[in-house]
Amino acid sequence: MSAETDAVLVTLHETLASCSKLIEAGDYRHSDQSIAELADFLESISESLIAAESENGDSGNAAVEILTQIHEYVASPALNQEIVDALAFVLPMAAARFGCASTRSLELAGNVVDIFVERCNPRDMFSVLCEVIFSSIAVPYPSFNSQAISSPSDLFVIPGYFIPLLSGLRKVLVLIRTRHYKQVKVAVPVILNVLKEMSSKSYDEDTDWEKLFHNATGVAYSIRAICVKLEGEDKKKLHALLGLYVLQIMDFVLDVQALVSVVMASTRCLPVVLELSDLLQQCELSYIGLLTGCEVDMISELVLGDDSEDGIDCFSQVRLGAAVAVIWGYKATEVAIAAKADLTTVIVELQGNCTRRWEALAMLKHIFSDTNLSFELKEHGIKFLLCIMDGITSHSYTDHVDYSVYFATLYTGLQAIEMVIMYASDSILRKNAFSAFKKVLADIPASVRFDVLSALIKNSDSSSMVAILLGCFKEEMLREKNERNSSKDAVLNSEVSQSTPFWNPCVLELLEEFLRPPEDGPPYLPEYSDAVLSALNLYRFILITESTDNSNRTGILSEEKLHEVYKECLVPLHTLVEAEIENAKNDEEESGITCALNPVEFVLDRCIELVQHKLKPL
Repeated sequence: MSAETDAVLVTLHETLASCSKLIEAGDYRHSDQSIAELADFLESISESLIAAESENGDSGNAAVEILTQIHEYVASPALNQEIVDALAFVLPMAAARFGCASTRSLELAGNVVDIFVERCNPRDMFSVLCEVIFSSIAVPYPSFNSQAISSPSDLFVIPGYFIPLLSGLRKVLVLIRTRHYKQVKVAVPVILNVLKEMSSKSYDEDTDWEKLFHNATGVAYSIRAICVKLEGEDKKKLHALLGLYVLQIMDFVLDVQALVSVVMASTRCLPVVLELSDLLQQCELSYIGLLTGCEVDMISELVLGDDSEDGIDCFSQVRLGAAVAVIWGYKATEVAIAAKADLTTVIVELQGNCTRRWEALAMLKHIFSDTNLSFELKEHGIKFLLCIMDGITSHSYTDHVDYSVYFATLYTGLQAIEMVIMYASDSILRKNAFSAFKKVLADIPASVRFDVLSALIKNSDSSSMVAILLGCFKEEMLREKNERNSSKDAVLNSEVSQSTPFWNPCVLELLEEFLRPPEDGPPYLPEYSDAVLSALNLYRFILITESTDNSNRTGILSEEKLHEVYKECLVPLHTLVEAEIENAKNDEEESGITCALNPVEFVLDRCIELVQHKLKPL
């Protein structure tokens, strides 16, 4: 033991003795002052030790000595209960700070907290622990107004600080005998705020994040133990709250930045997910209910539907957590076993019901669109979606159902898949995502499909994606054309005789958005050259097809429409293209512009020739 450590221990002993003497004497004014001095002293020492630990690594032994003395003091049977209660805020917080110094000190910090859990009133200790935990990451906890103490510095906003506190919280929860739901509803936002803070930081390989999450799941098992003792509505609501808590943690596990590159394969992450999956089945949550969102909505309504208390926003990612839980089960067999789920049955059920498939898409979109998740997880999500879509034997729809109510669900789902197509670095994943996109698109009734695809095109900020979507639009028009042609010499069946939504005047309005130069002029090209080229090709295809079939379903052959497109779109666009190409010729660094615009100019000239040819007889 160094001389410095020895001096600290002497001062600590004297300060604790002074606090005890004043409390026993009933001198509350001076005892409060003495406790505040003790808090300041421990805060100062802990900060200096942890700062020194980060620099030279020699402070762990000093922290162990200090914690050992604190533990012996509090564990003494001779210590008056009034003294224990008075120090129940200061010493657990100090122990958590010193616990950050080393593995051994972390263990001792847990022992100190455990002593207070054993000796103090459970309800009082519950409030103390919530306050200590919450004060380290946010404003002071509103339900506890005892000794005001400064929050830990950034040195202590790390997993090691919260581990002994969460361990104590999970133990004290099961000791509380009444008002269980209210107490748990108070604790859950506190814990989730800690996990949210921790999941936003990056850590070294040897950090304590696993222990932190295991203690968080330990709290869940404590809640589960309480549920077993309850009956009726209280049990139902506590089960629902537990389900939301587990789903939110499932999301936080994946947010830990240290796991981004190994999130699905890491043996460090899997044990936590296994625990969470086991808890899901104990909450009576099924994979089909999670994936379609119906069970998530049900437990959310039970917990959140009857009030608007502060802290409820901590459940903002439960739908993502539900989707992630199922994808983990798809990737790792042991996870599905822990959840007691049969994924084959889930997939078959989704393949046989289009509306449930769309509900599943609405949940999976949270994975595809979340920028914090690894693309490895998105890859498994895409594969799972393809597994569902590939097994569909027929697309049958009920005549009296208004499928347009699913427009927003389908639109946002496909928009999320677009993000994978655009931003995935792996070419195979991009290919699979596009395949999934087309299969989902084909699963939509034709009337709604037109509206969804049109909205995706209009609202895309990517020229390349617009080009891809217009290509899908052309494929739909070709499919309808082939269906129409095949029915000419045959008995019209119910499917073929339906109207063809893609061959209508709205398609020209859509194309004109990309063919009509903006009123403000450039920049329009070459940034949108891909979209413009695809729009020109589609216009040319429609013009030739309508002329060949001697039809005018889109209105493209009407004299008014031909003049409008020619004067307001094609000619101004031709002027703009020529000007951009000419400017590029005078700048060697802009040679790429010429390469991008040459195909546009070529197709544009063909369109102008076709329109001029059609206008001559008129």
